[in-house]
Amino acid sequence: MSKRRRIRDKWRSKKWYTVVTPEYFGSVEIGSVPADDPEKLIGRTVESTLYDITEDFAHQYLKIYFKIVDVEGRRALTIFKGHEYSRDYLRSLVRRRTTRVDEIVNVTTKDGYKLRVSACAFSLNRIKTSQEKKIREIMRKILQEKTASLTFDQFVQEAVLGKIASDIYNEAKKITPLRHVGIRKSKLLATPPEPVEAAPELVAEASG
Repeated sequence: MSKRRRIRDKWRSKKWYTVVTPEYFGSVEIGSVPADDPEKLIGRTVESTLYDITEDFAHQYLKIYFKIVDVEGRRALTIFKGHEYSRDYLRSLVRRRTTRVDEIVNVTTKDGYKLRVSACAFSLNRIKTSQEKKIREIMRKILQEKTASLTFDQFVQEAVLGKIASDIYNEAKKITPLRHVGIRKSKLLATPPEPVEAAPELVAEASG
């Protein structure tokens, strides 16, 4: 059998699975992936954009990463893995004689998900080091307070759709006029450990 024939047979054995976003992103279909065994899809990362989910052209700049965690029939179910501004969009925000302020924070949501979140702010003019420090303190404070009070699903929505950036902007603009504030990047570091079910004999001993 020729090599070309073997490659053709290999592709014939594959089936296509539709990648679906989590419920907190509307369970939207964002693409298809091939696999000869659905188990091989588990753990695979799929890249999309916020535009693919909202169909709003203003959201093309935001890349989102989803990790396949389960397969139901021909549907590959996912969890949010992270997001980031596109390089072109981030570059477009930079202006001469202005200041960019960044803060990176490791946070834990109310339900135990750990993330690394990067916030950014761009001023209208050059600002003092003391002002940069105050803006970073505001970013850190709001990010920590938000994650402590929100579940993972809620936090991801607020981070990606701009609610948290808006909260930071409203506080930070008291320090200096700002042109843009955003959560430019996030990354899921760890999920909560799954509860371990006790063996039946141990449950019986405990109840006795």
